[in-house]
Amino acid sequence: MVLPDTLLSLIKQGESLTVEFKKSTTEITSDVYETVCSFSNREGGHIFLGVKDSGDIIGVNKDCVDQMKKNFVTVINNRNKLNPPLYINPIDYEFKGKTVIYIQVPRSQSVCRCRGRIFDRNYDSDLDITDNEGLVYQLYARKQDTYYVNKVFPIFSVTDLRHDLIDRARNMSGMRTPKHPWQYMTDLEMLRSAGLILTDTSTGNEGITLAAILLFGPDALIVSALAHHKTDAIFRVFNTDRYDDRDVIITNLFESYDRLIAFGQKHLNDLFVTEGMQSISARDKILREIVSNSLAHRNYANAYVAKLVIEKDRIYTENSNRSHGFGNLDPSSFEPFPKNPPISKVFREVGLADELGSGMRNTYKYTKLYSGAEPIFTEGDVFRIIVPLHEAATVVVGPTKVPKSHDDTLDDTLDDTLDDTLELKILSLIQKNPRINQRELSDQLATSLSTIKRVMTGMIQANVLTRKGGKRYGYWEIEAKE
Repeated sequence: MVLPDTLLSLIKQGESLTVEFKKSTTEITSDVYETVCSFSNREGGHIFLGVKDSGDIIGVNKDCVDQMKKNFVTVINNRNKLNPPLYINPIDYEFKGKTVIYIQVPRSQSVCRCRGRIFDRNYDSDLDITDNEGLVYQLYARKQDTYYVNKVFPIFSVTDLRHDLIDRARNMSGMRTPKHPWQYMTDLEMLRSAGLILTDTSTGNEGITLAAILLFGPDALIVSALAHHKTDAIFRVFNTDRYDDRDVIITNLFESYDRLIAFGQKHLNDLFVTEGMQSISARDKILREIVSNSLAHRNYANAYVAKLVIEKDRIYTENSNRSHGFGNLDPSSFEPFPKNPPISKVFREVGLADELGSGMRNTYKYTKLYSGAEPIFTEGDVFRIIVPLHEAATVVVGPTKVPKSHDDTLDDTLDDTLDDTLELKILSLIQKNPRINQRELSDQLATSLSTIKRVMTGMIQANVLTRKGGKRYGYWEIEAKE
């Protein structure tokens, strides 16, 4: 086929944000795939093989055309080379007796990686931005144009929500901002203004969103809309194999916030701290930031159980995350990106959170006052915040134990009861999936891996359980009782 005038015109205009020339006369060089990646991550683009940087058409060796096209298709469909795989068909054209291979790269809906690296397009160059946290955040921001919490449920309406919670949000907004517009709106108007009532683009039907249900729904409605919604609060200071206290929270976000804050206040001492000349509760400030972050920014599409864990030397939170980069965040270069805008908006309006990005700054500020250390924010598929603690934060003041002999008896009884219960749960999961591994058991039972290993070792020694096959491909077998 003859090179079309439209493509010839692109060549004459020279390299740009969306046009790239590659000499590649006998084989496709690796930098071609970097350009494919960068175009995919930006606005898409046009690659011409057999064209010099100057725009001069030198042509591809005609004997190599078919093999080059086959090699290209093979590589872009290989996840180890390009991820996600792309489906592009290179076309060869003739121009004055010379062959040009033309590759049109579409804009991808997700971030593309070439050999594990992220490339973006900047004018006429391909930039490796993998280690540039700010640029990676911006790239993810461009890609994300929909939010899972905007999922519409046309079968539910405002009348299915808890009006006491809506009234609570209305009152809180008025306390934060006198004469707040929500004070004068009906429930329906208030939810519309917050973006919690939308139209399902696939059906054209209007309904409340998942965000509305999570914020204001009764527990039964939340379970029906998002069965895996749960936050696990754990205090693990003395009994490090299990926990000393626990609250499994399956309710709306307002009451989830209340219970998580109360759990932290229950187990963390409120150390005397001053900010300037004023005494403040740095503990409460930290809890507010990390709890609101976990609730407002988690990826609700993922079933990973969110956690708030208090240990002797740290507090940490974990929640599933639609990541916009990987690794520890630097507050000096951090660029915030909204992950659940409608939930974040409500949290800001009622005073449970401040402007986007302020949470990290406040957590740094108050952690330094509370423990003298710095928190760690780690971005990834699971988002983690680790707040180091001073020993005084979790120390128990006053008598906490009954006489030793009585205490030992209680501990032994409790240990036996917990172990028996855990054994039954383990056996139940193994019956369903004999190839389940111990880490999967730990995750599904919300129990430490060391505890799972200890209990299962006892089960093996008691001839309750047997391991068949190797560690990687083996399976569990439950022994029959005599």
